[in-house]
Amino acid sequence: MPTMRYVILQQEHQLQFVEMPADYAYQLSALNLRLHKEIDKLTATDIPVLPWAIAECDHLDLLNENLSIIGGLDYINTLEERFAAVRESNYPLISLLTEIRALQAQLEQWYEEEMESL
Repeated sequence: MPTMRYVILQQEHQLQFVEMPADYAYQLSALNLRLHKEIDKLTATDIPVLPWAIAECDHLDLLNENLSIIGGLDYINTLEERFAAVRESNYPLISLLTEIRALQAQLEQWYEEEMESL
């Protein structure tokens, strides 16, 4: 069984728990910080609201049945869709999309390799 890590994201009072392969969790956290650093430079009106990466952990037991764990690839696919929908003309949005898509491709490859090894 692969080693997983959890990236905990917070948006206002809501928490999200994203399960990532251990070797890629730091990349999601770093991508989140980079997107927050650059998002204020976007001039489009349809800019996605992003949660903040607030923590990473190795083990996670959710005790509240209203909370759930989001798969890393599902999260990054949604993130890519949200940023791909932004109609930006003044800021090179393609650089942010490239970073999102790079992690997306790495995760897709990781999951394919994991499925082949089963």
